[in-house]
Amino acid sequence: MCGIIGILGNQEDGNVATRVVEGLKRLEYRGYDSAGIATLVNGHIDRRRAEGKLINLSNRLDEEPLAGDVGIGHTRWATHGVPNEVNAHPHATSNVALVHNGIIENFKELKAELQDRGANFASETDTEVVVHLISQYLKDGLDPVAAAEKTLKRLEGAFALAVIFSGEHDLMVGARRGSPLVVGY
Repeated sequence: MCGIIGILGNQEDGNVATRVVEGLKRLEYRGYDSAGIATLVNGHIDRRRAEGKLINLSNRLDEEPLAGDVGIGHTRWATHGVPNEVNAHPHATSNVALVHNGIIENFKELKAELQDRGANFASETDTEVVVHLISQYLKDGLDPVAAAEKTLKRLEGAFALAVIFSGEHDLMVGARRGSPLVVGY
């Protein structure tokens, strides 16, 4: 079972990545085969992912640190696609990053529609479809919240997810359908 975490707030040291990894460590008991995080750095999405245990992600972050005060993280238990870095979450486009637990049952139909509109997919996951769908609605002129809402209405299945958007340091969208999602302050 996957674990997701999101942190939105004023991180005085600009090092939300450390806090996200600490949160992921608390979710290790759930089991996983890969992990990753994404942060907003100067309004842009940056991410690091790794196959295997969190120590692999931590080592990657030691080599390539991430700054930022907004971040999401994920530990993945593969349901679509093999356990590797490409299939690890967060999935992202230039303006959206997303972590997800659950299964999007209609992802094949949505993927075909998005490919017809020019979307290029890197992974084998159902999650990447959600990222591209939100991005498409942003390209169509919707604001981030409206794009997320419209996307959620099109998804079939049980899931929980967290989404961050480039240029939006005070916005994180969390949503669930049939899966738990805890929000704290």
